[in-house]
Amino acid sequence: MELVFATNNPHKLQEIRSILSQHFELKGLKDICCNEELPETQPTIEGNASQKAFYVHKNYGVDCFADDTGLEIEALGGNPGVMSARYAGEQCSFEDNMNKVLNEMQSIENRKACFRTIISLIIDGKEHQFEGRVDGIILKEKRGEEGFGYDPIFAPVISPSNGEMFKDHMELSFAEMPLEEKNRISHRGRAVRKLNEFLTANFQSLPQQKR
Repeated sequence: MELVFATNNPHKLQEIRSILSQHFELKGLKDICCNEELPETQPTIEGNASQKAFYVHKNYGVDCFADDTGLEIEALGGNPGVMSARYAGEQCSFEDNMNKVLNEMQSIENRKACFRTIISLIIDGKEHQFEGRVDGIILKEKRGEEGFGYDPIFAPVISPSNGEMFKDHMELSFAEMPLEEKNRISHRGRAVRKLNEFLTANFQSLPQQKR
């Protein structure tokens, strides 16, 4: 069965392909010749995920899903939240976003934060949403070369290897973890596993598309 993931981000496609069941052929926006910017004008990550998924479904006639993710930092009142991708401005890079967060957190002791991902799946015109969350802390400097987005400055509170709490001097950022390790505990990995469980459980009743 073909499904379209409403993204052109190769890192996201790689992450989700590594989790999604082999029964599903995952395509990106480029594969359906969707080159325009998807709308993200809602005040919540739930709303943005839904808006993007319905846009692709309506305009391209495919079963699809979209995600939206927010980094929520306790000491910053939940910011950057829904503005995570544009925190430093409309034309910013994630380097700009990370630098802004690090500057704002410079003298703050409370480093608690969480990542939340919402996936909106549109199958046969009906929407299903799945949430994934991981708690952690904001590091005081960027660490690691893997991943993308805020991964170099976010460390989960649980070790992916043994389930024990990290010591202050032992924290690993998401960007220091191999993809397989990160997917075990990440917000996106948790949301995608819920998506995968739903699709697998309902596979026989879903339309068999080959577009």
